[in-house]
Amino acid sequence: MRGVLLGGERALAEAVPADRAGVEVEWTALMGVGHPSAVSWTAAVRSPAERTPANTALAHAEAAYRAAVRAAAEHSAARTAAELIAAEAETTRQRVRALRRHWIPRLRRELAAVELALEEAEHEEAVRRRWAASPRRRPRE
Repeated sequence: MRGVLLGGERALAEAVPADRAGVEVEWTALMGVGHPSAVSWTAAVRSPAERTPANTALAHAEAAYRAAVRAAAEHSAARTAAELIAAEAETTRQRVRALRRHWIPRLRRELAAVELALEEAEHEEAVRRRWAASPRRRPRE
């Protein structure tokens, strides 16, 4: 505001560098979740042909905006990473709850049924073996 009051709106428009700041986000995976891990930030560079800010208030504002852009990029990456990991943790909690409440009890019942059938089959096989090993009665002639 002070820079505009001292130099006018034209001074503000002329103080903006033609080049733009750049932000690159590096991604990584944690627990199988892709999330931003780091931010590379490049400040806008003023070419030698461009005018410098008309007053010190605009120069200070430019420095403050550079710091704000860097902080915003880092905050955004950290917040996005936290949200993505929290969402995956919630999904994992739901999956674990479904396993504990539905799948594990059902699989235990099925396992008990299979074990019982196997036990019965082994018993039947043992009876057949005993019958096969015992001397057969021959019919009277």
